[in-house]
Amino acid sequence: MEPMFVNSASSFVADAIRGLVASTPDINWHPDPGYLTRREPLQDGRVALLSGGGSGHEPMHAGMIGTGMLAAVCPGLVFTSPNALQVHEASKAVDAGGGVLHIVKNYTGDVMNFGIARDLLREDDIESDVVLVDDDVATERADGPGRRGTGATVVVEKICGAAAERGDSLQSVVALGRRVAANARSMAVALRPCVLPGSDAPSFDLPVGEIELGIGIHSERGTRRVPTMSAQEIVAALTQPVVDSLGLERGERVIAFVNGLGATHPMELQLLYGELAEFLSDKGIDIARPLVGSFVTALNMAGASITLVRVDDEMLTLWDAPTSAPGWPNNAPRAAGDLGERGGFGPTYEASETSSEASAFVSEWVASWAQRVLDEEPALTELDRRAGDGDFGTNMVAALSQLDLTAVRETYSAPTVFEAVSEAYLGHAGGTSGALFGIWFRQFYRTVQSVDLASITAAARSGLDSITEIGGARVGDKTMVDAISPAVDALESATELTEGLRAAAEAAAQGAESTEEITASRGRASYVGDAARGVVDPGALVIAWFFEAASAAQ
Repeated sequence: MEPMFVNSASSFVADAIRGLVASTPDINWHPDPGYLTRREPLQDGRVALLSGGGSGHEPMHAGMIGTGMLAAVCPGLVFTSPNALQVHEASKAVDAGGGVLHIVKNYTGDVMNFGIARDLLREDDIESDVVLVDDDVATERADGPGRRGTGATVVVEKICGAAAERGDSLQSVVALGRRVAANARSMAVALRPCVLPGSDAPSFDLPVGEIELGIGIHSERGTRRVPTMSAQEIVAALTQPVVDSLGLERGERVIAFVNGLGATHPMELQLLYGELAEFLSDKGIDIARPLVGSFVTALNMAGASITLVRVDDEMLTLWDAPTSAPGWPNNAPRAAGDLGERGGFGPTYEASETSSEASAFVSEWVASWAQRVLDEEPALTELDRRAGDGDFGTNMVAALSQLDLTAVRETYSAPTVFEAVSEAYLGHAGGTSGALFGIWFRQFYRTVQSVDLASITAAARSGLDSITEIGGARVGDKTMVDAISPAVDALESATELTEGLRAAAEAAAQGAESTEEITASRGRASYVGDAARGVVDPGALVIAWFFEAASAAQ
């Protein structure tokens, strides 16, 4: 069985609802036949919004109960429609005389059970109607049940909920909801399928190195399986069909919604939104409002969906209206911000007016080293995954990708090369590695004014002293110091530059290799103890490459 917080698969939904009600003062649970309502009844004459569907999509729908949104929710079992009796009883419970609006995702079971409930409501002389949400372009074809209802559901709930809160009639709210739904489209991707409570296997097989485009929120298989792509490519693959289906043109306004499917980190969602904003900007489509977060999930699926909704002024006014729903981000009304520059935003460096043979040596040395580190990022990440927390390669790339390596090779003076690398680490890498490598290169910037053995040796010694003072590591602690210290000793024993750099490269390589059998007492590997034995410290390895590049450039 896959790891999951669960008492038993059969009680999973009921246990979760118990926690929701205990943590949310404004929600009541009615166990027979099973529905949730606001604790306080609606004002007389107001339209009551009711939605629901299979559990596993939280915070949709239960998290959307509150003033300005839903009056009641009918949860089914995981990915299973609620039954008609649940919907009927919940509708009767929240009817305040203004009628009941069902917001229903276009899945066969949901459509059928909500439809039967409305038939029963007619027998009770309770007016009701439906807005069907059908936004998923992955199932947009002539045959079959049509587009599934996915991410746009919460957009319909928010806008219709605000209209009901201001006192609009049932007919007006229905017309508005159908207008929103007609102007909404979505598409989703899975990086990893979900695993249902009690299951021993994922809902579908997805090999490593592949992603599934066009998946559904019940963890249905997608319409196309492709090799893993960059975030930029994924956003284009999801968004272009949405734009095409809506027929969006330059100058039109949209709500742009990037949604996580349950196991996707907020940083990943923000990254996707940045790519979406740029994609739409290139097409001249204006983002009137952004929404980024996990609101319509597929239990614990790793993936995301993109929803675009063409909007008008009335929709935006209602979108900005307040709500007490616990699952809604109660932020101030806002339009999308400026996209800004792709990549980094750090210091720029003036080109050197003079180019000497010495500066050319340093430029080639550092540029070739930086390129190697960038190229070897997967290997460095794997080493750090085995010996620490797995972020070393990412931090290296975060820093060194800021460098203009062409400018480093062709126009920078020696001090400027080292200054640029130091600033890149201190400003972009973060963590311990960012600080220590930033300080290391800072000493080279401060010390290497003339490129000779004495200056480089002094810089390396100063860098080693600064690192040991700040980090406390010594030789034998399985850190970058294990490579730096013998390299400094070799430089201090040399009589000329070429000899010194060659000896330093050999000593640093041997020092890095020695870390393989060390049990760390400092640095990232110290947290995993003997588990890091047999792994070369990646920081020491990068330092060895640094001196190897110096020897090769000389």
